[in-house]
Amino acid sequence: MTDTKTPTRARVGPLLRRAAELEGRRWRGHPATHCETIEAMPKKVDHQERRTLIADALMRVAADQGLEAVSLRHVAAAAGVSAGMVQHYFRTKDEMMAFALSVVRERSQLRVTEAVARLGETPPPRLLLRTMLAALLPLDDNTRDDGRVALAFLAYTAVRPSATPSLHEDTAQFTGFIASVLPDRHGAAAAAGLLALMEGLGVYLLGGQYTAEQALGALDAHLDLLFG
Repeated sequence: MTDTKTPTRARVGPLLRRAAELEGRRWRGHPATHCETIEAMPKKVDHQERRTLIADALMRVAADQGLEAVSLRHVAAAAGVSAGMVQHYFRTKDEMMAFALSVVRERSQLRVTEAVARLGETPPPRLLLRTMLAALLPLDDNTRDDGRVALAFLAYTAVRPSATPSLHEDTAQFTGFIASVLPDRHGAAAAAGLLALMEGLGVYLLGGQYTAEQALGALDAHLDLLFG
């Protein structure tokens, strides 16, 4: 009998393809050397790169000074561009926030897909979930920066739910995936609980209440209950 709960190449494959796509986008965002700039001088402005540059500046401002400090003027100064350029790419603050959140989401997806790729083609279900959820937790300096920004944006969207409608779809898709990997006796409620546990652990990590070891220990304990 084939274990229908064992992740197949069809499940893991899309994650790996997404990793390759995002890795290419991340490489294009790296600063070029002087020679590379001369040899590969773009004939047209890369609008996506400009938008990402502005979004990165927004995230630096939010991480360093808090979301209340985010303004067109501060973001433009952090990006090293004019306020007019920021307005050209983002008509409203909501548009700028939504795009910045999408950048954080892509970075998180890249971490997950890279972590899953290291497991091979058919990792056991528990290991797959543990790896994915651990990759989303703010366990080091880089992920803590993204985590602080994501938490600030979630607080922003709590009073402006229309600002990032994609969050609802992302949550539903991830919950559905978790449910498909859990043992058959568990359903959508258990998947939602596991996702909520991960989010709560992220908040405790960012607040300093939990160490990385404590957070991973709590995650492992819950997974043991689900798979035991």
